[in-house]
Amino acid sequence: MQAIRFDAVGGPDVLKLVSVDLPPPGPGEVRVRQTAIGLNFIDTYHRTGLYPMPLPSGLGLEAAGVVEAAGTGVTLTPGTRIGYCWGPIGAYATHRNIAADRVVVLPEGVSDEVAAAGLLKGCTTEFLVERCARVQPGQRALVQAAAGGVGLLLVQWLKHVGATVVAVAGSPEKLAIAMAHGADHGIVQGDTLAADVRALTAGRGVDVVFDGVGKATFEASLDSLARRGLHISYGNASGPVGPVDFNILARKGSLFTTRPTLFDYYTNREEIERHAGRVLDLIAAGVLKLRIDQRYALADAATAHADLEARRTTGSTVLVP
Repeated sequence: MQAIRFDAVGGPDVLKLVSVDLPPPGPGEVRVRQTAIGLNFIDTYHRTGLYPMPLPSGLGLEAAGVVEAAGTGVTLTPGTRIGYCWGPIGAYATHRNIAADRVVVLPEGVSDEVAAAGLLKGCTTEFLVERCARVQPGQRALVQAAAGGVGLLLVQWLKHVGATVVAVAGSPEKLAIAMAHGADHGIVQGDTLAADVRALTAGRGVDVVFDGVGKATFEASLDSLARRGLHISYGNASGPVGPVDFNILARKGSLFTTRPTLFDYYTNREEIERHAGRVLDLIAAGVLKLRIDQRYALADAATAHADLEARRTTGSTVLVP
């Protein structure tokens, strides 16, 4: 097989395409011929060392493809279309072996590319809205980076559960994309964000903020919340928030904040089947629409990372083996 590997943390240039011998699948494993690989911001955290891991290493958590062979104890048969996003790291590859209990069978209404682009982002959206924030009909929600991969799915899922959505994006063009996906209000990111939110909500603020940007938007996100509002920091696109004076939550209205990760909400096979199944059902039904705005060859993974970090991408991106 061919796979992206890196020996040291750093910029996109550390990523190299290499040839690797792949053994037969072991007990409980399947060998997958991958047809599409998802690009996610967490991949850059692994590459830069923000989320440390042993080196040398592969990269990537999410892909879709076709089962080519199965180890002992596996009921999946060759030819079955599958997707996954729960690790282990190593999705940037033409083929791989992976535990069968880490994959899901793809329904007919979901293509390989859509699954690779949408499973990790969709499952992230699911747990953020349904099990972390527990958003209720009529609540007001603000989505930072609303034109990004997770941002667009958050807008759609929040509308699906009956929330009023305030989308924030870095340019009028990106904001137009979020509005086209159902946001009720739109704000271009700037120094007056919190004041703009107060103006939209008659001074009250929003009930919950979904913030995947991190350091650059932390205080403005808190200032946009209503009293006893919830701040969810689920990403670090601008860098980690860093040290925080805990009393800031009291000063700004007895606020709540959390820094969740997908892997604490998808901890076992039952959670994967139940919650990922719902994500795939909503995609197949057209409730969640995936925008795949960029495609790169697997060999061009470094270029894809550079474009993602420079915010030159919108929607979702896939790497094609």
